[in-house]
Amino acid sequence: MAMVRKSVGDILLEKKFITSDQLDQAREVQKSTPGDLGRILVDLGYAAERDVVESKAQAEGLPFIDLTKHKPEPSAINVVPAHVARKHNALPVKKDGLKLWVAMVDPRNVVAVDDIRMVSRCQVAPLAAVASDLEDALAAAYGGSSEVAVAPSAMQAPSSGGGRDSLASIMAEMGPSARGGGDDDDPANDEKDSEKAPVIRMANAILVQAIESGASDIHIEPDRRNVRIRCRIDGVLHETMSVPKHIQGPLISRYKIMSDMNIAERRVPQDGRIGLKQGGKDFDMRVSCLPSMYGEKIVMRILDKGSVLLGLNKLGFAPDVQAKVEELTVQPNGMFLVTGPTGSGKTTTLYSVLHKVNSIEKNIITVEDPVEYQLSGLTQVQINKKAGLNFSNALRSFLRQDPDIIMVGEMRDLETAEIAIEAALTGHLVLSTLHTNDACSATMRLADMGVEPFLIAATVVGVLAQRLARKICVNCKEPYSASSDELIKFGFTSENLNEEVTLFRGKGCDICRGSGYKGRLGIYELMTMNNEIAELVVRRAPLADIKDAAKANGMKEMKEDGLAKILSGVTTPDEVRRVVFTAGQ
Repeated sequence: MAMVRKSVGDILLEKKFITSDQLDQAREVQKSTPGDLGRILVDLGYAAERDVVESKAQAEGLPFIDLTKHKPEPSAINVVPAHVARKHNALPVKKDGLKLWVAMVDPRNVVAVDDIRMVSRCQVAPLAAVASDLEDALAAAYGGSSEVAVAPSAMQAPSSGGGRDSLASIMAEMGPSARGGGDDDDPANDEKDSEKAPVIRMANAILVQAIESGASDIHIEPDRRNVRIRCRIDGVLHETMSVPKHIQGPLISRYKIMSDMNIAERRVPQDGRIGLKQGGKDFDMRVSCLPSMYGEKIVMRILDKGSVLLGLNKLGFAPDVQAKVEELTVQPNGMFLVTGPTGSGKTTTLYSVLHKVNSIEKNIITVEDPVEYQLSGLTQVQINKKAGLNFSNALRSFLRQDPDIIMVGEMRDLETAEIAIEAALTGHLVLSTLHTNDACSATMRLADMGVEPFLIAATVVGVLAQRLARKICVNCKEPYSASSDELIKFGFTSENLNEEVTLFRGKGCDICRGSGYKGRLGIYELMTMNNEIAELVVRRAPLADIKDAAKANGMKEMKEDGLAKILSGVTTPDEVRRVVFTAGQ
């Protein structure tokens, strides 16, 4: 009689790592969101990853190794080069004659086993291991880190002349003859090319140049005859260089390898991450790969892990607005919302608030999609749709975690909003974001989502709307005279419309790349809830009435905050007009 193989869930249950109720819940999640049951149990917090991996290995009849207890032998490490081990996320741990035991996340990866067998000339015996343990063990065995550590001296910006590692000299090394006439459509050729020194140095040099320029995004965009590289600096895209078409395959493959994507898959979008150390600072890069007509396009979002610790006093708040924000965010309960379009700095503002209120006495929990920055002292939860972990069910769990402050990355639906409001009503301070054009529209947006107006009035303590405007470059800043009628649209009042006012602008220099702007600051409007506004919200009054009541309560509109920054010489009328005004205003 054939033996029936037990499942991962059954083994975990048998070992009492999980309960039967937890196993049933995980299987229900698996029905609606197909995926690995073990992974779902880990994502739901029901089982430890090490227990799941060991049970899965037992279910599949594979040996398991705990890398926290067993150290690899030098004789085993010496027969497998570091680049092969890291490429396949595999660590040789023991060698006995011609037999080599190798710890792997996926022991059934026959491609990895074959590659290791060829380079080591040994018979490979795969062992199952925990991914995080394997990553640490690889770094310890081969030195360095799984992150990309870039030495600044190894890379120069294109303007650095004809140095050995300038982008121009690297491109010269990567001339058409460097490809050797390989098949451009063969991913294997791209992978071989991507491991060559010139393309590695070029990929790193592009990253370093973008970071040193203060870019927030890098775009690698294939065209018919070349590859355009653009960087978003202070919210505006600038073309930094164009590289020949023959460099496209190796360069994009290099970034896919760095961000742990499938190099052979070119038909569907992929996402990944790159860890980077540059100038003594840690950067985290979110990488997106999108198939297009002329090849795959790579976009990398640069996240400076230290930028969110600027402090509220460095975000461009007027003193009275900052004082009100600080007052609202130390309330014992209620909901504080930050609104604005994508890229308007909402996350930075919320993290700056959390950094200020974070203390040993506060239990702060966040739910985000994704977690962009890691802050010590906070419990941060990342959405995992495949495992059934979304904003709403994460929030439900939060309420059983004795929180003082909850941050919700974004209010996306009625269910999330209702649970957040329940949290605000039951003695918690809730911070979140919405996509609205101004502060007063936030109450109407919540009502449109289906939230009862009386609940909005009872929980919302304040709404901060914001935009990011470029600052005038201090290196090339110059005064000029303008007619006061140019400022009327911003709320400027003057008895004489022809009165001359002194404003400032940037002439353009090397530091600001000729744009006249360098750096960004926020433009804000803050609506604080009072009895009059609450009554208007409950009555579903028109937006204009709510706005009038908010202004009577001391709210300054964004255009007024922009005017103050124009008159103080921080930014220009054109820049405030660009980021604040919409069609019809």
